[in-house]
Amino acid sequence: MFELVHAYSWHDGPREGIAEYLGQPHRFESEWQDSDGGEDSYLLMPIDAATLALAFEDWAIWRRWETAFYRGEATLETHPALPEDRHRREELKRLLAPLLNIEPTRAVRVSADFRRRDDSAWNGVGWPPLKVEWTAL
Repeated sequence: MFELVHAYSWHDGPREGIAEYLGQPHRFESEWQDSDGGEDSYLLMPIDAATLALAFEDWAIWRRWETAFYRGEATLETHPALPEDRHRREELKRLLAPLLNIEPTRAVRVSADFRRRDDSAWNGVGWPPLKVEWTAL
């Protein structure tokens, strides 16, 4: 069953972010290594509603920058936030860092099948909306 990916970062595929797992929001992080060449695995940890709200705010800041960048309205030097969002982005980064920490001994280890999802709210610019199907390892 595919579940919603709320936010993610990309490096040769989704590497970390926030997605649903069994209907609950979870932080996910890839265990991918450049050198191993094997199947990618992910660690999942549940997050609470307050953390999810902060992550949504951070994602909105990223999406505003990404949209402006692809439209030629922002430069790479401003990455990852527009100047008017920079202070809040740094504040969110500090707030989220301890809340999004994954403890490997308590995390669920899974593989993932990420796919693009239809989302009428997406403006068509930058990273597309995703869905994911997790498989326990």
